[in-house]
Amino acid sequence: MKTKKLPVLNDPIYGFIGIDSGIIFELLSHPFFQRLRRISQMGLSYLVYPGARHSRFEHALGAMHLMNKAVMVLRKKGIEISKAEKEALSIAILLHDIGHGPFSHALEECILIDTHHEALSLGYMELLNEQFDGKLSLAIQIFNGQYPRKFMGQLVASQLDIDRLDYLKRDSFYTGATEGNINTQRIIEMFFVVDDELVVEEKGLFSVEKFIMARRLMYWQVYLHKTGVAAELLLSHLMLYVRSLVAKGQLEDIAEPLKSFFIAQRPAVIDKELLERFSRLDDIDILASLKAWQQHPDEILSAYASRILNRRLMKMKFQDQPFTAKQIEKRKNKLMLQGYSKVYADHFVFSGSITSRPYSLDKPSIKIVLKSGKVKPLEAFSSLFKGDAFSTLESKSYLCYPKGE
Repeated sequence: MKTKKLPVLNDPIYGFIGIDSGIIFELLSHPFFQRLRRISQMGLSYLVYPGARHSRFEHALGAMHLMNKAVMVLRKKGIEISKAEKEALSIAILLHDIGHGPFSHALEECILIDTHHEALSLGYMELLNEQFDGKLSLAIQIFNGQYPRKFMGQLVASQLDIDRLDYLKRDSFYTGATEGNINTQRIIEMFFVVDDELVVEEKGLFSVEKFIMARRLMYWQVYLHKTGVAAELLLSHLMLYVRSLVAKGQLEDIAEPLKSFFIAQRPAVIDKELLERFSRLDDIDILASLKAWQQHPDEILSAYASRILNRRLMKMKFQDQPFTAKQIEKRKNKLMLQGYSKVYADHFVFSGSITSRPYSLDKPSIKIVLKSGKVKPLEAFSSLFKGDAFSTLESKSYLCYPKGE
């Protein structure tokens, strides 16, 4: 009897990743998922770290691989997980980021106003569930945190979830920032379930502390690197400027499907038509538009586009307190003295803030199970929380303006 051979994929982080389910293979092959090959995992971070060109596709595969490892570990420790639950966990983590748009977080809520990628991911899962005759129903319950077995939802989304375990290690690998190189296998080997909650065995405490430390270092050194932030701010400001031009009827030559998103405002509902249209967008649409716009007669639009394409990025000045209106105006005046218009200065001098919190005390804690069987929150006895660096919201105010001008 001839059997259908499922593929084995070679990942630079974990080695061979096997596909052990027919529906997983079908989901991998679906155009909605294949699109993730053309969505950058780290936005414009490759302008700082040249190797950071990996995609959401790779991250999703890596997360699915780690989920399978976690299921194997928990089963070995006597936690019953059925074949259907295992498959649902794999689907939930595989599709958790399918709603990301071009350049991932860099354009979050810029193309679809006030619409987070998680809402779109759920929309795609529900649409796929219709196409696959309800076979994703259990995965959707787990993704939504509605499945009675709480620990399964925690594997998908929590302060120590499979998503974070993969992206820290993967982003560390591709950027070369070794501070994020966590021992995912060690952490997963320490997973256990007590009272239906995901916990970590006491001997895994130091590995979890390293994970929290890695998150803090990766955010300030990589994800919130001043040059990367400057590039992504330029891109998001450009998108908002394009939206204003379209609203005034001053920019017509935008290719579909991108054009329809600049015409529309906040979506009333995430329906099939919207999801189908959004699925035709990826990084290529944005890059092609930038190449066209850098020749546009509108001074502001062409400046935005050429700065991003040619890496003529902005200077970022940081301080603890918000920049005053006087400080911002002083920087604008300096730019105008060099011959730039007030309109130009208003668009290319701006301020705001960036924040990071590696571990939140306002969210459900990472739980540690002691050798005695007692369960305690991580912060109850970890030395990391003797200070405030790992649990308070760290904030930096920035002033952004043209470099050397």
